Order: sequence, then C-alpha cells, then structure tokens
Amino acid sequence: MQTITGEWLSNPRTQAVLALLSDAGHQAFVVGGCVRNALLGVAVTDVDITTDAHPERVIELAQAAGIRAVPTGLDHGTITLVLDGEGFEVTTMRRDVATHGRHATVAFSSDVTEDAARRDFTMNALYADARGHVTDPLDGMADLRAQRVRFVGDALARINEDYLRILRFFRFHAQYGDPAQGLDADALDACARGAGGMGQLSAERIGAEMRKLLAAPDPAPAVAAMAQCGALAQVLPGADPQALPRLVHLEAGIPPRWLRRLLVLGGPEGAPDRLRLTRAETRQLGQMRGAIATLQAAAELGYRLGPEPGADVILARAALLESPLPPDWQAELQRGGAASFPVRAADLPHLQGPALGEQLKALETRWLASGLTLTRKELLG
Repeated sequence: MQTITGEWLSNPRTQAVLALLSDAGHQAFVVGGCVRNALLGVAVTDVDITTDAHPERVIELAQAAGIRAVPTGLDHGTITLVLDGEGFEVTTMRRDVATHGRHATVAFSSDVTEDAARRDFTMNALYADARGHVTDPLDGMADLRAQRVRFVGDALARINEDYLRILRFFRFHAQYGDPAQGLDADALDACARGAGGMGQLSAERIGAEMRKLLAAPDPAPAVAAMAQCGALAQVLPGADPQALPRLVHLEAGIPPRWLRRLLVLGGPEGAPDRLRLTRAETRQLGQMRGAIATLQAAAELGYRLGPEPGADVILARAALLESPLPPDWQAELQRGGAASFPVRAADLPHLQGPALGEQLKALETRWLASGLTLTRKELLG
C-alpha cells in the first residue's frame, strides 16, 4: 500500500479534523492536490478533506467540539472548519445523478469511487487517510507516475461540466505532464470540441489559470497545443505561440515570469481585461510592449523600467526577433537600474516652465545616448 507523509498531514490541526469525523464513525480522507503533490514530493499548500458525513452532521460535530464551522459551500456539501486560524474545506462525497453543462444534479454518497468519478483528472482522484494510506479508485497513481494527464471518464462530459477544465488540462500538462509523450489525444479532441464554451468563463477564472500555466517551467508545448485545438484563440484572439519556446530556451537559469511569457504571445490590446490583470500588471505590460519596439539598450531599459521588467523586454525581444542576447545585458540592466540622471532643475536657473522641461528632456536624451556615461559637468558645459 502506498503511503504519504508530510508536515501538512501530521499537523495537529489536520489530524484533529480527520479525527473529529473518523472518531464519530465516518470516513475521512485528505483528497486531490495535497495527495498528488505529496506523492510527487512537491510542496502542499491547500488541504482538502472529504467525508461521508453530511454537511449538517459536520457542523454538529464541529460545534460539539468547539470548532468554528463556516457553511462556505453548503449547496455543494462544503463546510470550512477553522482551527487556530487555519481553514479546512470539508466536502461530503458526492455522485452525479444528472449533468446539464456546468450544473450537475448530485446526491451525497458514501462511496469513494463514486466521488472520484466526479473529479476532473485521475491524478486528482487520490485519497489518503490520517495515517497517509492512499486509496486510488481510478488508477490515478499510474497516470501520475507516467506523467500522463487524463480526464476522469469521458473527457467531453468533464469539460461540459466546467469549461475551465480545458485550461486546467493544459496547465496540468505543463506542470505535471511529460512533454516527450505529448498530450492525450482523446482529451485534445474533447478540448477542441468544447472550446466554444470557454466564452462563458469569467475573466477572473481565466486569468488565474493562465497565470499558473505561463508560470510553469516550460509551458510552450501546452500553449502550442492550445493554439492547435482553438482554445488559445478563445482566451487571447490573435495570440501567436511561436516565440514562446525560443523564450523558454533563452531563459535558461533565469526564473520564469508569467507576464514575460504573455508578452511574447502578443494578441489583443484587451489582454488586461480578458485576463483581469491588476493595474500594475496592465501598466507594466504596456510599458514592455512599447519598449520592445524602441530597441532601447539594456542600460536604458534598466533606467527606465527597472532591472526585472527590463530583463523581460531583452528576453522577449530576442525571442520575437530570433536574435542573440546582447553582451553583458544583465550587468547593463543593473547599471541602468542604479543610475540617476545627473542634472536637476536647479542646475538650469535661467529656464522656467515648458522651456525648462524641454531642456531637461533634451539633456536626458543626450545622457542616455552616451550609455549613461556623460557627467553633469559634461552635460551642462
């Protein structure tokens, strides 16, 4: 029997929630991503728990134990139990009675296999008890070991339940899949057939998935497959994935930045709205797009944008133009980022208003053209 361990599982609060349910005679398992990540040796950030106890029973047990119970998703059978400030989502096992697009008629269940059949991918249909003993009703561990992202049951049926699963499929392949073996053909066909439904998704949900996808170590194969099946056009009409693999190659040893990857995809000026970017992200993306066209040197980019956005421009430009990275570009970015324009308004007391602004701008242009080397004396002489 496969067993998992981890501080998140041995955590007294995790164990207290599991014991609350099991001591009352109910099944209780940690489920999904926490089990998957533990098996992969990846950090666990969220702990989800499933049980055969109905929501009202979970609340009753929690109240008797003095644990705060919040009905965060009562219609879906989810109660959040809060222990010492840490929240645990506890969801009653379910089985589908009928599905209608995103809306499914469900009934509570006490069968792990029935509950597993409602999940998106086999590698997420993994359960473990308080001792870490893993239950694998759909052979998800075999897919996990093979780095194979496979929908549970009929792929199109899973997609029709929630069209976000199309993006999750590509994101999971980028994070957990084997690029050498490609993507599951049946799943790709289902994504192509269901892509039109992605228009129903909110920008917030799409943006959250695209952030995770583009932050993966190498999202290029998954994004190329998205383009081929029509999913990329639904998210970012006009986006072109051809420069993305070149960018990933150029990034060797450089931490990935999802906004940099978005930059080389191009696509609509409306990307900030389609992905619900923050104001800061929208401003930075616009600045970087403008800087690519100017062909500014690395030192000037470091001065104008800062070293990190400047690095994004240098890398993206090289990927888009299929050109080599400039020599000493990282050191030049740092030099520019640390530089200060040596002339101040007080150095030009004979000028005021627009004339002062124009002269300062002209002197800054000369300074930048010199590679940020001209001194105050040289500029004013």
